[in-house]
Amino acid sequence: MPIHSVAIVGAGLAGLACAKTLAAHGVSARLLDKGRAAGGRMATRRVELDGRSFDFDHGAQFLTARGSLFRATLEATHAKPWPDEARRVGVPRMSAIPRALAQGLDLTVAREIVALLGEPGAWRVRHAPAAAVQRGHVSAGSVAEDGPFDAVVLAMPAPQAAKLLSDPAPHLAAVLEQVVMAPCWTLMAAFPSRLALPDTMRMAGGPIGWAARDSSKPGRNAEHECWVVQAGPDWSRTHLELAAPEAAARLLEAFAALAGGDVPQPVHAAAHRWRYALVETPLGAPCLWDPALSLGAAGDWCIAPRAEAAVDSGAAMAALLAGAPGTAGG
Repeated sequence: MPIHSVAIVGAGLAGLACAKTLAAHGVSARLLDKGRAAGGRMATRRVELDGRSFDFDHGAQFLTARGSLFRATLEATHAKPWPDEARRVGVPRMSAIPRALAQGLDLTVAREIVALLGEPGAWRVRHAPAAAVQRGHVSAGSVAEDGPFDAVVLAMPAPQAAKLLSDPAPHLAAVLEQVVMAPCWTLMAAFPSRLALPDTMRMAGGPIGWAARDSSKPGRNAEHECWVVQAGPDWSRTHLELAAPEAAARLLEAFAALAGGDVPQPVHAAAHRWRYALVETPLGAPCLWDPALSLGAAGDWCIAPRAEAAVDSGAAMAALLAGAPGTAGG
């Protein structure tokens, strides 16, 4: 069946790579994301406090490129080296990378997909305001549908994709059950003075898996002592349902112990929970696609726990779609 229009649910790196690759093949793609901007786990939190702005890259910390596609992606978005030449970060923040990739794409944000309706060649996506969905108070008037689309791609964490596929494609949802993703609690803390610690620290065991002086990255305000502290997967899984203030307090205590107990009172401290952060058991294929239904899914979880894997998966998904018989550019 020829594919001319595609709905892509999720505007992280996989969804963006899929949309850009489809565009290059002349296939129309509509991106929808529940976040306030494109990026997914390529996220930056901005905090305004007493007339000052504090930025925290509270998702992906840096990116490494092994293949030519991702290397070209990083070059196109002007990513800079940190803390060494092998790793790259967005400037002036990590979210700059997906926002640059989203330029020129048909993107709708702050809308969460609640159902896939229709049939192959005539799929519709039903969506509502993301904030209302999260509160569990969705009014009938706020629900909308887009479509029809020839195909739908779910570029989101595997468990979330499985939920949307459970009705129209239960066999695909069952395949996704083999994918295992670990959570991650992340602490964002700003201090009044510089801490006597290296810019980056990676720990094995204990509550903290990674800590970094975010303000040491290129293009950041070095006058602000901003830290991102990521809990290890075991600690995050054990404490998954903590309230965010409690998670922040516990991680701050663990970070202070890591620093020898001599840490000043932060001027800001908050925690964010990534329920699906790290791929532990991948699908073992570039993407998931049912040509009979024209439904598919893509993400880093298909290949490996790397941002590059998300781009490769999205591009692989687009290649399948663009290669469908009768498709423009196929």
